[in-house]
Amino acid sequence: MVKDPFQYLRYSTPGDNYSRQKPDFDQLEATELYCVECKQAVPVRKMLLLVLPEGDKYEYRCQYCGEKVGDKIDYGAGLKS
Repeated sequence: MVKDPFQYLRYSTPGDNYSRQKPDFDQLEATELYCVECKQAVPVRKMLLLVLPEGDKYEYRCQYCGEKVGDKIDYGAGLKS
């Protein structure tokens, strides 16, 4: 019988390789979003809207009717020099 039920769990410590792993993805890119006008998920076009000090602001528009369906700020773009 196991005395400690948590003995098989692996905890990351500052020296482990687990704590130094990079994330699986940096940012998500939308390919389809829901359009209120078309009443369905539609392919989108990503358009640069503003260049801000903290990053670039993009707007997603419906590929069929042009309605705005979302926006996003790319924080990584503002850090590049």
